[in-house]
Amino acid sequence: MLVLGVDPGAGATGYGMVARSDGVLRAVEYGSIITTPRDPFPSRLQQIFSQLAELIRRYQPEWAAVESLIFAKNVQSAFKLGQVRGVAILAATLSGVTIAEYTPLQIKSAVTGYGAAGKSQVQQMVQSLLDLKEPIRSTDAADALAVAICHHHSARLLHLLRGSGR
Repeated sequence: MLVLGVDPGAGATGYGMVARSDGVLRAVEYGSIITTPRDPFPSRLQQIFSQLAELIRRYQPEWAAVESLIFAKNVQSAFKLGQVRGVAILAATLSGVTIAEYTPLQIKSAVTGYGAAGKSQVQQMVQSLLDLKEPIRSTDAADALAVAICHHHSARLLHLLRGSGR
């Protein structure tokens, strides 16, 4: 199963493709979509949409897992973040990809076992879980990989529960 993880952000939207094969997770591709604050916000949304749509077209994931919004520093930031989330969800939906959403608490718990884990703990666990030789430089990409890992763990658990008759 191939999952696209998305960590929405107006300045940098992280993405990470994670595949599971024979119970082993591996990173297929990851990075950040960086937008320029000087550009009009609609242009930045279009850039995020286009790049996510291209990733989806190229890799054809079965799922797109998107981090949900819990809080923002201010109302304006929350609106922008919500719009970026909407663009990510739209890119996946228009491509026929099923969407899953996870809170930061769910993601951190799935990756580190601790819902209040810090960014560096998440990055280290993502690197370890995906057996990456080099540290992930972008926190946005690491967070996106964590979202995809969270979905893999959740999907596996649901599959096991369904198999046990629950």
